[in-house]
Amino acid sequence: MASAPPESPPGPARPRNLAVRVGVAVTVFVALALSGLYVAYLPMMAPARTHASPERVANEARVQVLALCDAVQAFRDEHGDYVPIAPYPVPVPRHGEGVPFAQDHEDFHRIGFDPGPIVHLQYEVRVEESPVGEPEVSCLARVDENGDGLNAVYRIRLDANGMTSPVEVEREGE
Repeated sequence: MASAPPESPPGPARPRNLAVRVGVAVTVFVALALSGLYVAYLPMMAPARTHASPERVANEARVQVLALCDAVQAFRDEHGDYVPIAPYPVPVPRHGEGVPFAQDHEDFHRIGFDPGPIVHLQYEVRVEESPVGEPEVSCLARVDENGDGLNAVYRIRLDANGMTSPVEVEREGE
């Protein structure tokens, strides 16, 4: 006859290996700690999607106001007149916040100016008559960098021959 295996004595279950329990505990602790760090530092690691630094806004203003004037002049060369364009977007963006720019804005679309889907500035084209009867054109970009209601204004003027002035800046950093 075959002998039956000896039965284990009644009582508590056999304790697991201490090293396995410590390993599981350390793994769980490390995983929780890394998850906490990831969640805490995620906003710092991800690039800002809606806010831009003052330097980036100033660079964007200089580049885009020049692009706006180029578009205005190209439209005039092709169609014979300047197009005044009301300030857009309204209100002036604040604190470097990105705001949507309508890709189908009739006037900007007509002259071929497309600053992108998100902008940090308000754009405008002013056409006024000089004392001698010639058009005076100003291409403007505005931003309220610190939210105090005073706008930094970036301006380029077009003369009667289509030549652009250097970028004029008022209250940069405001």
